[in-house]
Amino acid sequence: QVQLVESGGGLVQAGGSLRLSCVASGSIFSINAMGWYRQAPGKQRELVAAITRGGSTNYADSAKGRFTISRDNAKNTAYLQMNSLKPEDTAVYYCNLDVTSTWSVRADYWGQGTQVTVSS
Repeated sequence: QVQLVESGGGLVQAGGSLRLSCVASGSIFSINAMGWYRQAPGKQRELVAAITRGGSTNYADSAKGRFTISRDNAKNTAYLQMNSLKPEDTAVYYCNLDVTSTWSVRADYWGQGTQVTVSS
């Protein structure tokens, strides 16, 4: 089994910054793509940013220039640095990891979600 633990969410004023972390543990052989999604009340979950094992990234238009996704393969950890936060960034943020387990099964895993609230 694979477990994901997210941290770093909270309440911040507009213009502030937060750094989210997602640590994976368990029967992990390798982690392929890592992604951060968010879901605001009444809205569908949407991709915010993603990064391949090789470090290639892609961002939602709303995140470009403000958010940075990174990863530490040795620590099985994904990060999302969020700067210049806006009230419309308020949502529950989820990490999603594409994991190959030690018994060669590849599957997607989701974190429990962390609340980000940006006040105006």
